[in-house]
Amino acid sequence: MKTIIYMIRHGESPYNEGNERTRGLTPKGKIDIEKATKLLIGEGIDMIISSPYTRAILSVEGLAEHLNLHINVFEDLRERHFASNIIENAELMSSIRESFNDLNHTLPGGESNADCQKRSISVLKPIIKEHRGKKIAIGTHGLVMTLMMNYFDPAFGFDFLNQLKKPDIYKMQFEELELEEVTRMWND
Repeated sequence: MKTIIYMIRHGESPYNEGNERTRGLTPKGKIDIEKATKLLIGEGIDMIISSPYTRAILSVEGLAEHLNLHINVFEDLRERHFASNIIENAELMSSIRESFNDLNHTLPGGESNADCQKRSISVLKPIIKEHRGKKIAIGTHGLVMTLMMNYFDPAFGFDFLNQLKKPDIYKMQFEELELEEVTRMWND
């Protein structure tokens, strides 16, 4: 019995440091998410879950409303916490690259890839087991999505993360907890 997970990376979001949890979507992000919703409506989705961050919830909200489904929010699906202080983008990208070479690498006050992967998989694996044969959409973020996918297939690493779009959609097919196939659905 196949279980399908739709990883839905959030739409474009205005970058406001210090407002990580509550920032929403840009006008372009909202338009793209409407297109993503139309793409997913006919998939037969049974359940919708999301990161607690506003931009992830907003990215699955239209789908939930259209399908008359509740969005189940899981704190442990939040994006990886990078550092306790503001850092330059170049330093952040260098640190992210290094964190794929050393899963325990982190900036001061931040979270490692290993810790982020462990907490997010602690949500995803039970959902796959408990909802076998169902189709589940997940409102998520680039790095935590990559780490969840990487848990099942190490081919999903830094290069994969680097080519992601906002939004982006990946359909993952499982037999039990074995990842059988991944298909990119977003082509904009």
